Amino acid sequence: MKSWSKDIEINVQIEEVWQLLNGDLEEIQKIMPQVVAQEPIKITSEKVGSIYLQKYREGSRVQEYEVETLEYIDDENNKKLKVGFTLANMFEITAQYELKGIDSDRTYFKYTTTNTPLKWFLKPLVKLGSDKVVIQFVERVKKVAEGQKLQSSGQL
Repeated sequence: MKSWSKDIEINVQIEEVWQLLNGDLEEIQKIMPQVVAQEPIKITSEKVGSIYLQKYREGSRVQEYEVETLEYIDDENNKKLKVGFTLANMFEITAQYELKGIDSDRTYFKYTTTNTPLKWFLKPLVKLGSDKVVIQFVERVKKVAEGQKLQSSGQL
C-alpha cells in the first residue's frame, strides 16, 4: 500500500469547503469534473456504510465503481469523510478528507489517499507513483472554494 497526503489552509468557512466534498453531484463536479454520475445504492442513517455507484470519465472511457463511506464526522468545526472503492479489480483506493475550522473564515484541509495494488505485477507501478495528483487536488479545492467566495461577495 502506498499513501500520499497534503494539507492546506483555505480562506473560507468550513461549511463551504465541506459542501464541495460532501454535497450533491453538481458540487462534487466543481472539484472532480471527471465524476459524471453518482447514484445512491444503499444509504445508512449514520452515513458510514453508505454505498454510491459512481461513474468516472477518463478520456473517452467511463468507468463505474461502488464507493463506500468508511468514516464520517460532521461536527461544527471538525469534519471528516473517508471513502473507499476498487478500481478495475486492480487497485483498492481510499480517499480521506479532513476539515478543521481555524476561525470563521479559514479552514484547514487535509487530503490523504491510499492505493493498494490487488495484483502482484502492479506493485512496482504504485511504488513509483508521486504525490503530484494529491497536490493538484488540494490546490483545486482551495481555488474553487475561494473562487466561490469571491463570486458570492461580488468581488469578481
